Amino acid sequence: MADLVSWLKKNVSSFQPTKSIAIRATRHMRKIEQKKLFSDEIEHMRTAEGRWFENIIYELFVEMAMDTDHIQYMALKGADAPRGGRRVRLGQNGLFYSRCGDITVRGNGQDLAEFDLLLVDGDKQVVFGEVVTSASDIKEFEKEIEYKKRLLGYLFDQDDVTFLLISSFDITNYAAARRILKSPSNLNIQTRSCEEIKAGISRQTLKGGAGKQIQHPKLIRAPDIPLTRPFDYQRYHDTEKIRVFEGVSSHIDFRNAGNGDDTSQLVKKILYGALYPSAIRSLCREHEITVKGKKIEYDDIRHQFSKVVLATDLPGYEPLLYLRSRKRQEYLKMVQIKSGNFKFERITPSKVGFFMWLESLSPALGARISDNLLDAFSQKK
Repeated sequence: MADLVSWLKKNVSSFQPTKSIAIRATRHMRKIEQKKLFSDEIEHMRTAEGRWFENIIYELFVEMAMDTDHIQYMALKGADAPRGGRRVRLGQNGLFYSRCGDITVRGNGQDLAEFDLLLVDGDKQVVFGEVVTSASDIKEFEKEIEYKKRLLGYLFDQDDVTFLLISSFDITNYAAARRILKSPSNLNIQTRSCEEIKAGISRQTLKGGAGKQIQHPKLIRAPDIPLTRPFDYQRYHDTEKIRVFEGVSSHIDFRNAGNGDDTSQLVKKILYGALYPSAIRSLCREHEITVKGKKIEYDDIRHQFSKVVLATDLPGYEPLLYLRSRKRQEYLKMVQIKSGNFKFERITPSKVGFFMWLESLSPALGARISDNLLDAFSQKK
């Protein structure tokens, strides 16, 4: 781990994408995404640039891996990732590929984390990298990196996990990034900006083709990197759920009760179950629920939605509701605001593993237990 970081620091100035790498990176993008690289619509162009830059860094590291013993293996991704085995199912735990070839860790089919780069160094330690072209949501990014280091550390039994932060701008101008980079196992690699890289290519350049995948024995499937520890995410989830139920029934501060099990910190969200009609009625009586600015009552929920699931985000135990639409294959995620009421945040679509987990839940919570749970969460605000 230390050898890889030292080698990267010594060679960081040479890690600049060439024109050929920039062009080859577009092979991971659909034609419509390639066109958006030159779009006059800034939002579309920036989104395409972000995806393109991520592919550029992947291609750069593929090339680098061939010339150093400090990188033993590198996980394929994007257009290089195998097409089979991408379908999401309940019970999936470990490393998988998403539909578009991104590297993910799944827990009971739910995507827990996604990795822009995943490799094994010369000391057989797993290393991951994240690629950024914008400073937006940098505070959430800090929490995300902490979780990913903890998750990989557990899966591969590593006391510490090297993290590479690759940016197209000076990310050290931001306090959250500086905090991340204080760790000696975290390293920032800054390249030229996307504008500077793109100045060397054009629409006409891309028409010539981006080439094919480079064949090399160091390139492997992400799922072929063997986990060191067993990973049964639903069991870890259910253990945490039982701990909360016991804490609420015994009036114990379950948040600060302590839990020595290192799997507890891997659980990102607890699903307590679907609500019985009595619980939904009590919920509507005690809390206002609004969807896109419109307040909905008990009768509206029963008419428009077939299921209401109570959950909390961890580690803060922020209450969440998931409303199953009767008309569409989707759940509406509802978050609690400071007033204690709930408002719509976003859609959970049907093509993700988390949707399947929500679908598997049957009514289990009556009015008393759901009210007690919400009271316990709200008291800690």
